[in-house]
Amino acid sequence: MSTAEAFSCQELVELVTDYLEGALDPEERARFQQHLEECGNCQVYLEQMRATIELNGSLQPESVSPEAEAALLRAFRDWKSA
Repeated sequence: MSTAEAFSCQELVELVTDYLEGALDPEERARFQQHLEECGNCQVYLEQMRATIELNGSLQPESVSPEAEAALLRAFRDWKSA
């Protein structure tokens, strides 16, 4: 695979949701998987995303402490303004 066709870690991060939802076209999916085979950090990131999605399916709003909720809201607010 040529360098021009290879995914960067940033591209993988941007497309991870589409990958997990099966929304990538076959060529993009193949490039995504090729990057995963070569990048241990992105393999870990993908597994963290899978775990997060699985936990979110079972997390109830009342089980989140007010402190955790405030911290998450701050993080998203800061991320959005960046």
